[in-house]
Amino acid sequence: MNILFSTFEIAPFTKVGGLADVMGSMPKALRKLGCNIKIFAPFIGSINQEKYGIKEVPGSEMSIRFGNALYTFTLRTTKLPDTDIDVYFIENYKYFGCTHEVYPKNIDHRYEQERFVCFSLACLEYAKKIDFRPDIFHVNDWHTAMIPIYLKNSYRYDSFYQNTKCVFSIHNLAYQGQYSYDILNFANMYICDVFHSYGCEHFGSLNWLKGAVNYSDRIVAVSPKYAEEILTDEYGEGMDYTLRCNQHKIRGILNGIDYSVFDPAKDKTIVKNYTTDTFEEGKAECKKALCKEFNLEYYPEKPVIGFVSRLVDQKGLDLFYAAEHELRSMDAQLVILGSGEKRYEDYLDWLCKTSDNIRVYIGYNGALANKIYSGADMFLMPSKFEPCGLSQLVALKYGTLPIVRATGGLDNTIVGYPLDDSNGFKFWRYDSWDMMQAIYCGIGVYHNKYTRNAMIKSAMNYDYSWDKSAKEYYQMYKELCE
Repeated sequence: MNILFSTFEIAPFTKVGGLADVMGSMPKALRKLGCNIKIFAPFIGSINQEKYGIKEVPGSEMSIRFGNALYTFTLRTTKLPDTDIDVYFIENYKYFGCTHEVYPKNIDHRYEQERFVCFSLACLEYAKKIDFRPDIFHVNDWHTAMIPIYLKNSYRYDSFYQNTKCVFSIHNLAYQGQYSYDILNFANMYICDVFHSYGCEHFGSLNWLKGAVNYSDRIVAVSPKYAEEILTDEYGEGMDYTLRCNQHKIRGILNGIDYSVFDPAKDKTIVKNYTTDTFEEGKAECKKALCKEFNLEYYPEKPVIGFVSRLVDQKGLDLFYAAEHELRSMDAQLVILGSGEKRYEDYLDWLCKTSDNIRVYIGYNGALANKIYSGADMFLMPSKFEPCGLSQLVALKYGTLPIVRATGGLDNTIVGYPLDDSNGFKFWRYDSWDMMQAIYCGIGVYHNKYTRNAMIKSAMNYDYSWDKSAKEYYQMYKELCE
């Protein structure tokens, strides 16, 4: 079975959020099941060619017309680390190579649209050029939502794609790619073909995600709970009616993580490795190092709570405002790592400078994130919504008990105290008071060593590797190909 993935980010080459981790690990698990896999991604300017052995594909130059102009692309390739999976990088300086950011901030919306349109059409053309005829074309989020639309319209009579089925993964429904329908001329799509209520038209505007939902053969929400939530008015982001009309195509499959990357027993970025048998000593040493890193006093009797996230509205940061006094005065320390919206960056920076127990690092630092996962006692994720969440899965493996709001994948993966085999703490209402009660519960458990250690062992023993989820994807692919 030939599977072709199209993604705008992929670890370890480019990473912004969880999509990169998924695309860097899920194909490995599918390869073990016998799938023949190739991956397309854009050649962003920050990618280190020498480090990853990226080479230009001879004779790969291609010109594609968009609107009234020709644009030239080339192809580069390497292997996904520790696999035989080919990763192809589509190169065009104007849209990909000129920036070191996967998603540049403060750019013109038209230019942003053109970037994703160019990449999507180039993926379809380069699949033909490398002669890889996919049984399944698997695309991710609105950045590549044009591909199923192209397949069912512009390429519907192309014999190369005659038997190709398209799977569309929704990693975050909040981002839909809405724009004026005049971009269709640039995309070489006929307005009469796609700009209608059963295509891409959404309340008078073009909506790429709606088009992907309507034209894909299967839609994957990245957790079972999120697959249910997106059908409701509360979580549907204005797309719930369209999703309910396509409910027969929706599958909820939980994301996993790659334990060859996230493993406290082998992680070279932390000061002391540990297992389920040695976590007491190991986490104590990691906690000391973490406190030193953030210039905090080390207190064995006081828990450290970690928070690693993009600083955006979705992640529950507005709850911090109402709980500010409690956060400052709680019998715990809080360390925060992240970047995002300036209002949150400024607020957290101020909170750090005016608190004795709160420290913040603005930016992304993978090694520091692992130090937080290993050194913290608990991990806070008070998300307004969370399609799946990978941070809580990493925290579990490192024996750092998650404190989460029971939404999406957080509800699917965390068993709240005091249930059997509990691996963390939950709250349900999106409310700062509820969040603080869950934090206080975690602090209380921390002071009960027997219960705390039992929960840590339980957390570290949960298996959220890709093996199980990959089998669900494989079965879905197989059903589509029959």
